[in-house]
Amino acid sequence: MTDLVGAVWRTSSRSNDQGLCVEVADNLVGVVGVRDSKDPAGPALTVSPPGWTAFVRALRAGRLRP
Repeated sequence: MTDLVGAVWRTSSRSNDQGLCVEVADNLVGVVGVRDSKDPAGPALTVSPPGWTAFVRALRAGRLRP
């Protein structure tokens, strides 16, 4: 299990106030944390920094669909 103590969580600047967003912590060494903004005490996913970069690039390129 990855230790997320010290994570600084943020939401996208494009998020709205409806609470339908995720929070990302990218200040940790070797891992990016992702969690549900409605449940900050709940579980979090961890992704490698290269994996997170690939995910964001795929989103921006429109290669992922809901």
